[in-house]
Amino acid sequence: MSAVEVEKFARPVTRPSRFHLIPFRDIAVTTERNYCIKGLIPRTGLVLVWGPPKCGKSFWTMDAALHVALGWEYRGRKVQAGPVVYLAAEGAHGLVGRIQAFKERHRVTDAPFYLEPVRPDLVADHAELIAVIRDTLGDTPPAMVVVDTLNRTFTGSESSDEDMTAYIQAASAIIEAFGCVVVVVHHCGIEGGRPRGHSSLPGAVDVQIAVARAAGGSATATVELCKDGPEGDALAFRLETVEVGTDDDGDAITSCVVEPADAMEKVEPSHRLTANQKTMFGILHDAGSGGLSVDEWNAKAREAGLAPKRKADLHDFRSALKAKRLVHELGNKKWVAER
Repeated sequence: MSAVEVEKFARPVTRPSRFHLIPFRDIAVTTERNYCIKGLIPRTGLVLVWGPPKCGKSFWTMDAALHVALGWEYRGRKVQAGPVVYLAAEGAHGLVGRIQAFKERHRVTDAPFYLEPVRPDLVADHAELIAVIRDTLGDTPPAMVVVDTLNRTFTGSESSDEDMTAYIQAASAIIEAFGCVVVVVHHCGIEGGRPRGHSSLPGAVDVQIAVARAAGGSATATVELCKDGPEGDALAFRLETVEVGTDDDGDAITSCVVEPADAMEKVEPSHRLTANQKTMFGILHDAGSGGLSVDEWNAKAREAGLAPKRKADLHDFRSALKAKRLVHELGNKKWVAER
């Protein structure tokens, strides 16, 4: 072997790569605007908006998305404008009425807002969706893609770690393709204390927003989890009826628009949980109908980082869930979550 050949095999072949190592001295805080709606929805990442049926979560999400598309300030918060793609997988006909109501109330005729009425299977169809969005929007990528709802774009079991992980990966592919935020609208479980399905979903999101009805007929959207920002901010809103047309029988066609509520009203108590209680419940919920013994449940909770120093905390979390009727003990000493 010649000296040239030895040198060829000794040196690694340089290939293009998406990885780029940043030296310590060059690592610095960016001053770029990293939000769609400042303090509420990030520029990139996965956002989960969840709540019980008929709480207004889809109305609120569409209203926020339209503010992004139009570049309008949202409830005193700065907005980074950009196109929005809305996958209307649940009740597309009703969403058309809501868009018309928004047009009527705010006197707008156009916006970079694109409605997809065909229900996709996000895991199977995300590559095709990415291609269609590129073809439609051209050189201007979407700032936001809304998936409404998870259930209507999901194939498999929401309680399955494998199925939910595949769904999260499909959403992540859309995020990576456009450098956008994906907002998923989702339902709660029967008891209303947490987003429905496997706990890997809340664990993967960058922001989690809970929508709940309030006592006086309004509702609130509360930031209950935010990886890179403040938590606990609550936005009160109400739905106002708008006439959007007349049907073939001569009767009025109506829909609703979102309006800010003047004052915060007391949210219905339902089954509000602390972050630790939610984790504790999620562990048992994911165990399925077979349940867990106290020792098994405690071991998994400690693996998740709960109560590393005080074992009594786990008893307190369990007692709180039992008092809210979210968990119960079977005759074989196994505990199960209400489903």
